[in-house]
Amino acid sequence: MTPQRNTGAGAEAELPEYAGQYHLESCLGSGGMGVVHLARSTSGLRLAVKVVHAEFARDPEFRGRFRQEVAAARRVSGAFTAPVVDADPEAERPWMATLFIPGPTLSEHVKRNGPMPAAQLRRLMAGLAEALRDIHRVGVVHRDLKPSNVLLAEDGPKVIDFGISRPKDSELRTETGKLIGTPPFMAPEQFRRPREVGSAADIFALGSVLVHAATGRGPFDSDSPYVVAYQVVHDEPDLTGVPESLAPLILRCLAKEPDDRPTPDELMRELRSVAASYDTQAFIPAQRASEDGREPKAGAEQAVEHPAERSEERSARRRRPGRRVAALGAAVLGLALLGSLVSVRLFEGSRPTPQHGSPRTVSTASAGWTAEPVGADKGMPQCSYGAGKLICAQPGAVFAVSPADGTLLWRHSVATQTTSEPPVVSAGLVQPYTNGGSRLAALAPASGKQVWERSLPPDTTIRYAGGMALLTRADGTVTGVDAATGAAKWQRGFTGQGAPAFLSFPGDSSVYAARTSGDGSSTQVTAVDPRTGHVRWDVRLAGALRPFGARGGSVFFLSVDSVYGQTKEVVRYTAASRQTSRVRLPVALDDAHATVRGSLVYLLATGGSLVAVDLDAQKQLWRLETSVTRGSAPVTDGARVYFSAGDGRLLAVDTAEGRLVGQTGARLGSHSARVAGAPPAPVVVGHRVCATAPDGTVFALDAREPSAW
Repeated sequence: MTPQRNTGAGAEAELPEYAGQYHLESCLGSGGMGVVHLARSTSGLRLAVKVVHAEFARDPEFRGRFRQEVAAARRVSGAFTAPVVDADPEAERPWMATLFIPGPTLSEHVKRNGPMPAAQLRRLMAGLAEALRDIHRVGVVHRDLKPSNVLLAEDGPKVIDFGISRPKDSELRTETGKLIGTPPFMAPEQFRRPREVGSAADIFALGSVLVHAATGRGPFDSDSPYVVAYQVVHDEPDLTGVPESLAPLILRCLAKEPDDRPTPDELMRELRSVAASYDTQAFIPAQRASEDGREPKAGAEQAVEHPAERSEERSARRRRPGRRVAALGAAVLGLALLGSLVSVRLFEGSRPTPQHGSPRTVSTASAGWTAEPVGADKGMPQCSYGAGKLICAQPGAVFAVSPADGTLLWRHSVATQTTSEPPVVSAGLVQPYTNGGSRLAALAPASGKQVWERSLPPDTTIRYAGGMALLTRADGTVTGVDAATGAAKWQRGFTGQGAPAFLSFPGDSSVYAARTSGDGSSTQVTAVDPRTGHVRWDVRLAGALRPFGARGGSVFFLSVDSVYGQTKEVVRYTAASRQTSRVRLPVALDDAHATVRGSLVYLLATGGSLVAVDLDAQKQLWRLETSVTRGSAPVTDGARVYFSAGDGRLLAVDTAEGRLVGQTGARLGSHSARVAGAPPAPVVVGHRVCATAPDGTVFALDAREPSAW
């Protein structure tokens, strides 16, 4: 969707098209402090990007507060908080990008389904207590915990919108820093001593949130925020309707004095029995189930789902509208200006993080090796294969590794603060800047020495194909640059594509731009010759389509819900015959990534669902539940599908049977409490499959024997 015009009072004339390098696809909503946009990173990760209103961007005091909150965001981690991906508080319009996670807010859930039963309340309380524990450990106080700031995601409750003062959100407010919060969920000290508010205020808010979840109202209830403020400070809470088993614990949370309230650790001890049966699926309707429609048995690591085995009971549950309604709550996530990196659920058989012996490379098998981190530990390197080498990148550095034994061949410093895509080899040279930015350069693949360099205008995106670098500016102007010399060869715009976000695919000589109509009903797809800029073909196809591959004269797309991003169909378009074929998925997939080999497409969704589709046979072949919360894009060598998990595991699945045949142990290293949102895809090189891990290592294993991993 194109950016929408804001027609409300005081609205800015035109919403921006970019925040940093992120193209803002559509407007999700507007709050007192800014506008929330749906965006997609260059790797395909869906983001909620909040861009601050211009009136606050001009306020130095507000900028300072925003800057402090961004700094605090970097410190928070935990399984029950939402991840911050990127931010620029110094931009002309400050912005922050968070992961877009489908799920209703607690407020929406209660409005739609009514009060929660006791079992769900205990699970909710346990999850929120864990979230507050992790937040408080790094010195952050939320100060505005309320039902609309609790997101009921698929893998548990997420606390969003941390510690942010939004000037238009509160009817009760004084000058900056003195009163922050929403009266029905504020602690007494927030009214009496606003400058002395500590972590206990969040525990009071937790008690109020639990009362709301149990009854549909707060413990202090009035239409006037001023009356509510008086009640919070002076009156006893109304716990009518709260389950008797939880009322005493909630009453302790609502104690008037901060010292009388339990800590998050004390709450978790009280709720210890929840841990053994923590079932986040209770929050969300229409979750995954086993083939017979029942919940999977405890200890089951995987379940392969074949279309013929789906029961009518489970299919009926899948058709409930609750899932789409639940996804609407994800728009609220864009208002979250703090967060952490998501947790990853491990298979029961996961092995411990390996201990590396040599300074640089460790042999792990006859065809395997592990290369130690290059420089400071900066998370998972992004790697691709070219010129006979693995070319990898981390923030601030590009380096080459031998795929045969993991030897470090060279290292080159680059001016990058983030890395979302690997370097590529184009026109025989290593192209280190694939994320956009202020410069373009090329390196010699044998030595890593710089061959040429040129500066770029701000907010330029880059795509390499056919020995060319295609530079796209925010105004839609595209410049074709010879990747061998850095010289500009052509420049033009493309009708109907705005500022095109080009995609290219291995073995294909075209680049592709796809622009979905505002209502999501169709997508204009343009194929371009990267050497000349000439349009090879242009077509409008039905649905909101996202290209993911090209092979044999055909382009392959995921047909997605234009708002929620769920993949509904796999689509193949063949330009020569102008024919389109579609295979509808039995069950829609959240935030899916895909790869294609011949007529077979493999899709991996958030939550770990791996699906195989045969476009020639027009059917889904199999479905495997892997329990990987967030995996990389899948890759395949024909015999197996490989993908990485956020904790550094590499997994292999047999393509014929849809059966897990190998996985490594986790490689978290110093990041045991947090992992990246979207891990880089593995790279298949001959009979080796190479991958990276959060501990900074690059490793390779024998693809022929995944059972030995």
